[in-house]
Amino acid sequence: MTFGLIRERKNPPDHRAVLSPAACQKVLERFPQAQILVESSPVRVFSDQEYSEANIPVVTDMSSCEVLLGVKEVPLDALIPGKKYFFFSHTIKKQPYNRELLRAVLQKNIELYDHEVLTNKAGKRLVAFGRYAGIVGAYNGIRAYGLKTGDFKLPKAETLSDQQALIRELRNLELPPIKILLTGRGRVGNGSKEMLEGMGLQRVAVSDYLTKEFKHPVYCQIDASYYNKRKDGVRGNKEEFIANPELYESNFFRFSRVTDLFIAGHFHGQGAPYLITREDAKQPDFRIRVIADISCDIDGPVAPTIRASTIAEPLFGYNPFTESETDYRSPEAIAVMAVDNLPAELPRDASEGFGGAFVKYIIPAFFDGDKDGILERALMTRAGKLTPRYAYLQDYVNGT
Repeated sequence: MTFGLIRERKNPPDHRAVLSPAACQKVLERFPQAQILVESSPVRVFSDQEYSEANIPVVTDMSSCEVLLGVKEVPLDALIPGKKYFFFSHTIKKQPYNRELLRAVLQKNIELYDHEVLTNKAGKRLVAFGRYAGIVGAYNGIRAYGLKTGDFKLPKAETLSDQQALIRELRNLELPPIKILLTGRGRVGNGSKEMLEGMGLQRVAVSDYLTKEFKHPVYCQIDASYYNKRKDGVRGNKEEFIANPELYESNFFRFSRVTDLFIAGHFHGQGAPYLITREDAKQPDFRIRVIADISCDIDGPVAPTIRASTIAEPLFGYNPFTESETDYRSPEAIAVMAVDNLPAELPRDASEGFGGAFVKYIIPAFFDGDKDGILERALMTRAGKLTPRYAYLQDYVNGT
């Protein structure tokens, strides 16, 4: 089995890699029958020389590889017919901008495995960059607060070497006594929590957060059970909320009244109530001045997130009264950080974390007959057709 680590060709450039040089070595040590080739790249965070020094061949031709591993979408003209590809296709939610990509995959008889649907039998994702999105998102949120208020300036995350460098910058700050709300307890939310704890912030209980003011900065981490309630007043539970979100309504505004910086690290399920509506943001007691929307659902559960931002220009302002974009420094503006590829700002750490999971959970499936069905569940296309699990995408492919 020959694996190929492909060059990332999407713009703006993404510096991450599925496998670091050390991860490649682990694969070859554990599975001597495997081979790994690395396509030469001028943008990858690990240089060609680092792979060569790890005795991983660096080449310019991937045609001899059976399995090609990438991070972001592959440009249509770079797809090699008949290969097995792993990358984030951003098609499973019928994203309009990638319809032609899925069409090309089918036309070129490619077997596409999307990283997002590499799961265990219980449906839990096995490889993800979510923790690093949370880490960078929390840092960017605090940086955004400093830029919005003029209280302090932090360097951009992409200019720093690793997570510990980010934490060192945060620990040097003297934050005013602000209240920070963090939603989500998954990979993203807990990644953000690492940063808030790393900088020494006090975590407070929901009851204290909602009713007290503090003389120092504090944060509160909540999940959906704290910002949704059953419409009929009956006590709900997580399983019911996931299965029947229409029975619930938002109870988030009580947090909006007391929060200065909101870090959105939650997963928002289809049909679930919105956290912040456009009307909410107009209310005189709406206190949030900065939103770090790591989840980045455009025009969705966090109304001020009207578009994604970029690593180059991470902030924009939302005017709640005109419901339109404005300068984030304007007094009436809510500053929004909604970068949709946050882990790319910490490419070495993110690649090492992702690659470690890929080596542990995914690579063995190629050599054990896929006994746990990991590859089969993630296989979207085969022999020019959608597989049964992904047949729901046929109307998307057809353009209907």
